[in-house]
Amino acid sequence: MTAAVPARVLVLRRRIRWVVAVTITYNVVEAIVALSAGSVASSAALVGFGLDSVVEVLSAAAVAWQFAAPDPEARERTALRVIAVSFFALAAYVAVDAALALTGLREPEHSPVGIALAAVSLLVMPFLSWFERRTGRELGSASAVADSRQTLICSYLSAALLAGLLLNSLLGWTWADSVAALVIAGFAVKEGAEAWQGDSCTVPVAALTGELEHDHDEDGPQTR
Repeated sequence: MTAAVPARVLVLRRRIRWVVAVTITYNVVEAIVALSAGSVASSAALVGFGLDSVVEVLSAAAVAWQFAAPDPEARERTALRVIAVSFFALAAYVAVDAALALTGLREPEHSPVGIALAAVSLLVMPFLSWFERRTGRELGSASAVADSRQTLICSYLSAALLAGLLLNSLLGWTWADSVAALVIAGFAVKEGAEAWQGDSCTVPVAALTGELEHDHDEDGPQTR
């Protein structure tokens, strides 16, 4: 991968700090609204969504901490570890919460505030994820790309929450969001494992950011 010129690197680092700040701010507001609405409606799905927002803040804060240093690359491994742990924590909570709902111990309740929040998040989160992923790829930052995946998972959770609340409200299907949540939990485990392994000693940054060019094709190694 061709190294970016120093001026471009500075621009990209500022963009990362900007998108991380926006992500943290939005998720703090999202967590407060979701946890409050979830408590009022006794909705485990909404409370879980609020806790996911807290995990998202932790992941974004790890990237903000990394890029606050003069040499962000020196903090790359630690930031990736924090992001990986946040993925695993998210997967564990979502899986347990979904299992409780499927066994009938918890049931998501109708919440107009929750439906509106999920709809807004479904619009905002994919854009933030795309912007950070694109910038992280150009910069060659594995932690920024990993954090963008965390934001993308928040988008999936928004879709699952919205579908679950709507189906529960309109059709009484309390199990719908739990099934979707279990799929998301599996995806979170996969992304967490990739982030955990994504340090410079084991996996090239280019491989994590999707920039790695393979030197081998189906017929064997190419001659250089």
